[in-house]
Amino acid sequence: MDQLHHFTYGAITPIFAYAMSFLGSLLGLVSTARARAAQDTRRRAWLLVLAAWAIGGTGIWVMHFMAMVGFSVQDSPLRYDVPTTVASFFIAVVTVGVGLFIVGLGKPKIWKVLVGGPITGVSVAFMHYTGMAAMNINGKFEYMPSLYIASYAIAVVAATVALWFTLVVRGIAATIAAAAVMGVAVCGMHYTGMYAMQVHLDHDFKTVPGVDVNWFLAPIVLFVLVVVIALASAVMAVPSEREQAEAEAVREKLAAGQALRATGGPVFGGGSNSGVTPPPAAPGKTGQAFAARAANGIADARRQRGR
Repeated sequence: MDQLHHFTYGAITPIFAYAMSFLGSLLGLVSTARARAAQDTRRRAWLLVLAAWAIGGTGIWVMHFMAMVGFSVQDSPLRYDVPTTVASFFIAVVTVGVGLFIVGLGKPKIWKVLVGGPITGVSVAFMHYTGMAAMNINGKFEYMPSLYIASYAIAVVAATVALWFTLVVRGIAATIAAAAVMGVAVCGMHYTGMYAMQVHLDHDFKTVPGVDVNWFLAPIVLFVLVVVIALASAVMAVPSEREQAEAEAVREKLAAGQALRATGGPVFGGGSNSGVTPPPAAPGKTGQAFAARAANGIADARRQRGR
């Protein structure tokens, strides 16, 4: 068995790999939170698609290849088959999307998480080993059965927890913490699978087909930028659950104010049994008075949401 190097460039590659996994998980969780708040099924669906691109594409696939930049085999060139590598990308995105759609469409149910988690986890681990199968060296790879099985177990648990997070995580602090946990789980699965690998080199040197891993760096950077911009635009366009609740409270206040104004009662504050009839407003000041009352109503609604 020949020697493998998982950190050829030191700590820089695992740090960048974790950063990509954290970023993809964070963007995906934000997108799924907006999908939960979406009332329209079509809008919810495309937000889940964006979440699959973020988690599957950036959080898993990009993380995988950032880690592979630091991987090398002693006494052998390392090349990648492009079609197999591209296939591993689509496996990651599609399978994460399947899990998100199982959990995210319709009413949230625990059985959906328990079904979608293993499906997504096994598929993500399969994506990892598809990416590994894209590697060509002057020899062949083998895997230690115990660590190979452990990597699948980690992937299933991580995927199940990630899908559960998409249902329950709310608030900025909780979302960041959940993304950090997901990043650790994805990296743990990756490096467990990498440590399961063993290599046996051929003594006769031959030309190794494929491209160098650095060939993927420019497309990866471009992909990450596109995902970040697309998700930022989507998040800004779709209100969150809190924003929708606040807007609904304001609309209710305004509707109540208009109804009371039509009957001559107090718009905001006071009550119908207060016994005090407001003096008639001057014709030119009616609109200004209602606008001021409406502004007070909006402020009241925001204060209630903050409690």
